[in-house]
Amino acid sequence: MNVSGRETNSVSHFILMGFPSSPEMQLLYFGLFLVAYTLTLMGNTAIACAVRWDWRLHTPMYILLGNFSFLEICYVTTTIPNMLANFLSASKSISFVSCFAQFYFFFSLGCDEGFFLCIMAFDRYLAICRPLHYPHIMTKQLYTGLIIFGWSGGFVLFLTPVILISQLPYCGPNTINHFICDPVPLMMLSCSEDTTTQFIYSTFNAIFMVGTFLFILCSYALVILAVLRMPSAASKHKAFSTCASHLAVVILFFGSVIVTYVSPGSRHPVEVQKIVTLFYSVITPLCNPLIYSLRNKEMKAALRKVMLARVIRKISSIIWSCKLLC
Repeated sequence: MNVSGRETNSVSHFILMGFPSSPEMQLLYFGLFLVAYTLTLMGNTAIACAVRWDWRLHTPMYILLGNFSFLEICYVTTTIPNMLANFLSASKSISFVSCFAQFYFFFSLGCDEGFFLCIMAFDRYLAICRPLHYPHIMTKQLYTGLIIFGWSGGFVLFLTPVILISQLPYCGPNTINHFICDPVPLMMLSCSEDTTTQFIYSTFNAIFMVGTFLFILCSYALVILAVLRMPSAASKHKAFSTCASHLAVVILFFGSVIVTYVSPGSRHPVEVQKIVTLFYSVITPLCNPLIYSLRNKEMKAALRKVMLARVIRKISSIIWSCKLLC
């Protein structure tokens, strides 16, 4: 990604306006986002640790979920810390290279989320529609390969849009009316309107978002049909509970992303863009741990086990400290 040394650029940094308001409101926003960020880290870390430490969760479905939770931690960390710093900053500036680095990592990890949701849908399809063949198909080699693809796919695919947009000439103004380095306002800040880059970016988004979304919907449609044919009511309830959690996350993530990025030329109002972006970049990662754990008995049991272990370790540490002092 070559974003330095370009003679056509006079812009060395950008200004992220975020949510313009009074200093008091900025402090309120800082507090709210800090709480949301902390809860997101705690919830997703708890799920990742539960999967890592509880041997009963060492199955493909939970291993994928643990990776997805760790991905969520990385995803929110690309944007929220910078947002928190900007709430307390008067300049709200970000360097040219840092802006495109944030752009690359945020949207690459966003693509990875889409891939992981597809992989998780494929796993549920195999487990419910092909239960007898599932252990032989979803082997350790296969799900390890799928996890590697899920983590790396977005970083490979998003190189092209980032390189294309970074090569546009920027000669001022440098104010982005957003809280992240979003590609749409970045393209609007370019000195020349490059319709080719806009078309390639829109086409890329449309193919990726619609393709992954349709793959997930088709997978779960087949799953629902298979569940409806199950004779046992208990089996139906368990399968529907698992699929309902996955589908809720899919709708939360893809619904807001498709509205924003499949047709950037539609020029949604700036405030609407911010709210929608806030929804999938902050609210969805915050809600995912609740969605995945509330309706899942195995995950709730594992989380209780993890929390109990932490409490016991904390008490043991306090007792040991008291013994040393005495």
